[in-house]
Amino acid sequence: MGFTLKVEGPNEISLGTTSITGVKFGADIPHDSNARSTDLGSTMEITGKILTAVDGDPFDATRQLGLWSLVPAEKADCYRKAEVEVIAASQVVRKYTFSNAFVVDYREDYGDVEGVGTFHLIIKQKKDKTAQITVEGGYSV
Repeated sequence: MGFTLKVEGPNEISLGTTSITGVKFGADIPHDSNARSTDLGSTMEITGKILTAVDGDPFDATRQLGLWSLVPAEKADCYRKAEVEVIAASQVVRKYTFSNAFVVDYREDYGDVEGVGTFHLIIKQKKDKTAQITVEGGYSV
């Protein structure tokens, strides 16, 4: 299984199957509700490896993820279109699109045992744009 991430903005961010190791998609519904709540949100957690450029390969785009996480809320650029594809056997199992995603949390971890660093990105869709989230899948790459 593989994953891709594409983030549109001033600098396009693109991570492929060699970088991303996991994706979690979830609907954020209040757990104390006794009926379907109108207070609905959605979150994606994306984890992966920070790869080193070797033999003229370009550096991975995780640096750009870190810079996106630092964009202040006052700038419209903090909201970007983010697409995540889950691919298995040359089939797109799921394609999640957040039209107005923003970074909730971004971490990079390094250690002398792993050999490479890892990243952990949490993004959410802007709450008033929740209806614009698309979930597709079931087609070939």
